[in-house]
Amino acid sequence: MPGRCNKLLVAVLLALGATGASARENTPSEPRPLVGTPQVVRDLHWGDVLFYFYQDDYLQALTRLGAAQDFDRVSHHGVEAELLKGGLYLSLGQHEEAGRIFKALLNDNVPLDVRNRAWFYLAKVWYQRNYLQDAATALSSIRGALPGDLEPERHLLEAQVLMYLSRYDEAIRALERWQPVGNRGDVWSSYARFNIGVALVRQERVEEAAELLNEVGQIAAPTEELAALRDKANLALGFAWLNANRPEDAKKVLQRVRLEGPQSNKALLAVGWADSAEKRYTKALAPWLELRDRDILDAAVQESYLAIPYAYAQLAANGQAAEQYVSAVEAFAAEADRIDQSIRAIRDGKLLDAIMDNDDADQVGWYWQLQNLPDAPETRYLYHLLATHEFQEGLKNYRDLRLMQRNLATWALSVQAFEDMVDTRRQAYEQRVPGLQKTLDTVDLDRLEAHKNELELRLDAAERDKDALALATSREQEQWAKVQQIEAMLASRDQNDPMVQEMRDKARLLRGRLMWDFNASYKARLWRARKELRELDVAYKEARRRSVLVDRARGDYPARTEEFARRVATLPPRIDGLTARLEATAQAQNRYLAAVAIKELEAQKQRLASYSLQARFALASIYDKAATSDVRSQSSGDKGGAQ
Repeated sequence: MPGRCNKLLVAVLLALGATGASARENTPSEPRPLVGTPQVVRDLHWGDVLFYFYQDDYLQALTRLGAAQDFDRVSHHGVEAELLKGGLYLSLGQHEEAGRIFKALLNDNVPLDVRNRAWFYLAKVWYQRNYLQDAATALSSIRGALPGDLEPERHLLEAQVLMYLSRYDEAIRALERWQPVGNRGDVWSSYARFNIGVALVRQERVEEAAELLNEVGQIAAPTEELAALRDKANLALGFAWLNANRPEDAKKVLQRVRLEGPQSNKALLAVGWADSAEKRYTKALAPWLELRDRDILDAAVQESYLAIPYAYAQLAANGQAAEQYVSAVEAFAAEADRIDQSIRAIRDGKLLDAIMDNDDADQVGWYWQLQNLPDAPETRYLYHLLATHEFQEGLKNYRDLRLMQRNLATWALSVQAFEDMVDTRRQAYEQRVPGLQKTLDTVDLDRLEAHKNELELRLDAAERDKDALALATSREQEQWAKVQQIEAMLASRDQNDPMVQEMRDKARLLRGRLMWDFNASYKARLWRARKELRELDVAYKEARRRSVLVDRARGDYPARTEEFARRVATLPPRIDGLTARLEATAQAQNRYLAAVAIKELEAQKQRLASYSLQARFALASIYDKAATSDVRSQSSGDKGGAQ
């Protein structure tokens, strides 16, 4: 698959069957839930959601997004939040919820690029749920090109949908119209051609399939991913040529498969059958003998246990053939015993326990993949079980259930912290109220309002009477008062005294200078006084507003605290109820997976029994032929003696 399972919708690549890999099971991985091009985070809680999203913690991102939407804290990112939410639900396997969200986004009030992405994701929902015609309709509703890697993926999805609608010619034309851009586009195109090629093989249109598979089977493979895809294409085409009775063509493409790759066992088996079809049994033995030394768990290896003695028998080496058949019967019996042991272990619940104990990852959803297999007898056949879609999806569901239980256990521990928060709020309120009241008692807003009104009246009177003295500073008014005192004192003196006359002139001069200064600065002082009075009014109103808020808070705060306390009190029973439901569901899923695993192992056991039966019949046939030959030889000898 291209890349790691990259966020949103998983597509599981299942093992190849006898005629190649399933087309639908080889869809390249889906992109992460798209939040659009780089954007400015305008809401703090939206940034919080994106933080967890880009950490690949989808469950936390979805939880925080839901809480933020409930409290209307992502109002500036409404559409993008819904698009991300739908993608997150889809990544967790919640198809119905994701489809509901995407449908709600498909209206003219949403930008075209968002509608296109919603149609695209909705098409994926329908495709995953096998509503193929609905998926085709959704894809046809996209207008223009999608951004980034979504455009090549859209073409691949379109081809896949058309293929499953049995419209193969349209699927091929869709791929031909698509011009991949860059290395990544070539990878998507290769996957699409491989899937359609396999589908054409299953439709017995081998010649058409050969063109596509042969092209993929010779692509450059700089990565392990492409090398594996190339091997699958060659293997699928090789089996197709074998079924079409063209062993020479089959051998040519099968020899391209890597000897140490994951498809090498099937390729070695097929190469042997190609030689066998041309009666070249000695050459057929070479790949089969190589194959027999490999792990008998593989079906191809098991079949080689029968193919080798068959080739010896065809070469008239009956002794070696019989020896190989006996060895095969013993190997099949030993493997059947090991399967029985694994079945007993699985019934005891050891399989899933071993997997969970060996899993350190904490990622939920469809993108989780088991990285390391536990070293236990019951996991011996896990590789083959994981190759089945049914078991793989069930295992992911079981693991998600266990992770949800862990998440609930963490929240259960957090309840105590919430209760401590409630107690802290109560204590803080009780401690702060006395100090708050003491501070409020020092402030008399009514007196401040009266003083403000008095100042307004004085200013209005000064403006009406053009009283410049009323706007003088305290120092200036003090100087004015001293001048008046001097004039009053001089008025009581002898007016004929020259010194008194001189002092009166000087006092009149001082009075005139002060009055000049008052009048000169009157308008500026009046404007400044009006401005300061307006600021005082604003400050007073703000003080009143805050006083109202404080009074309201003093009444609401205890109520809010108690409401918070009630919400916290409801958490433990809810968590206990959810925990019980999860435990019951997990146990049911455990039993279901055990049944799936046992069914698979029973099928392997039946295959081994069938192979063992074939080996016994072949061995009996060899013994019968040998006995018949001895009887004939003895009969010929008796006749000769009688003569």
